[in-house]
Amino acid sequence: MTDTTRIQLRQFVERRFAGIELTDDLDIFSLGFANSLFSMELVLFIERLIQTQVPSEELSLDNFRTINAMTALADRLTAADRRQPAELG
Repeated sequence: MTDTTRIQLRQFVERRFAGIELTDDLDIFSLGFANSLFSMELVLFIERLIQTQVPSEELSLDNFRTINAMTALADRLTAADRRQPAELG
């Protein structure tokens, strides 16, 4: 899922910030374009993408600064989501 997730995240961000040269390690918040509304849109997009909620303890700006960070967050959350039923049994 990582490559697909990375591509979809990049496309989402590029649609919002047309004209920037987006690399996977570029801090989008350092560009000055991102604001609190965009942050919420980003969280909601990731939640829809991975079909699970982002827990409040993961709502750190560092998890959303770069495509790499967002991809790692999505991977962690989907891995945890897959483990959860086994841990309950």
